Amino acid sequence: MTVVLIKGDDPTLVNDAVREAVDAALAGEDRSLAVEELGGDELTVGAIVDAAMTAPFLTARRVLVVREVGRWSTEEVEPLVAYLGEPLETTSLVLVAGGGATSQRLANAVKKGGRLVDAGAPTGRARTSWVTARLAAAPLRFDAAAGNRLAEHLGEDLGRLTSIVDILVSTYGEGARVGVAELEPFLGSAGSIAPWDLTDAIDRGDAEAALTALARLTGAGERHPLVILASLHRHYAAMLRLDGSGIRSEQDAAAATGMAPYPAKKAMAQAARLGPANVARAITLVADADLDLRGMKEWPDALVLEVLVARLSRLGARPAGRRVRS
Repeated sequence: MTVVLIKGDDPTLVNDAVREAVDAALAGEDRSLAVEELGGDELTVGAIVDAAMTAPFLTARRVLVVREVGRWSTEEVEPLVAYLGEPLETTSLVLVAGGGATSQRLANAVKKGGRLVDAGAPTGRARTSWVTARLAAAPLRFDAAAGNRLAEHLGEDLGRLTSIVDILVSTYGEGARVGVAELEPFLGSAGSIAPWDLTDAIDRGDAEAALTALARLTGAGERHPLVILASLHRHYAAMLRLDGSGIRSEQDAAAATGMAPYPAKKAMAQAARLGPANVARAITLVADADLDLRGMKEWPDALVLEVLVARLSRLGARPAGRRVRS
């Protein structure tokens, strides 16, 4: 590997990716002698190129780590782009995005001579697969139940995975088998989840799961009640746009709602399942909750949201055409 560019929003996941890239580039060389981090406000692209063109000393390779490469414009990164056209074989560059929008010209140059790494947290089913792959590479043996429990518990907070694994290794030792019983004491508080975990539970009519999702969004997710409400409003507003429209394809539904095809398809199916009366009722419940959060009722914000989610879940549990009084 001559060069790698790492992108991502979670600092922990980005640092994990940097460590993996450095380990791969070292190829057995002494880290203390071969690795150099270049940084500081005074760092210039010219200094990076000069360092990259310097032959290694006391090692066969040099590994340079440069963070926040987005601080430089397309014009400023031209010397680095030119260098990547004919890089020094004994130097490996680990570039980390940040500090601004990374130049597309630099990204394209990296693609030709190296690779791009997306260190962002995956979502949905990909999240579980990502956790499973990480656990398979860990110095412990996790059974399937423990892996699933950990993925569910972490939610979107995948940056916590490394620290949990490290704690388990220090407690049980490398090679130990970890089941749910061994895992539970080290989980800590539940991580945040995606907003659609809440709306999916509501649509299923699963009030218990919906209230649990709500607690995780407002707790670990630190989402403001009005942000939760806005998410619910968008969810039902999409159904309202589709209700009675005659739209049958997910592409047309996406165009009408401004959503991606898959969530638009889900909105279309749920609108048909609820029926016009229940979609209208859901919009009314959300509107009433908005007024309550703004002082219409002297209820705590948490109670307003819990009552709303419970009522919407009751609607989700009913077939189309049956309106629920609440």
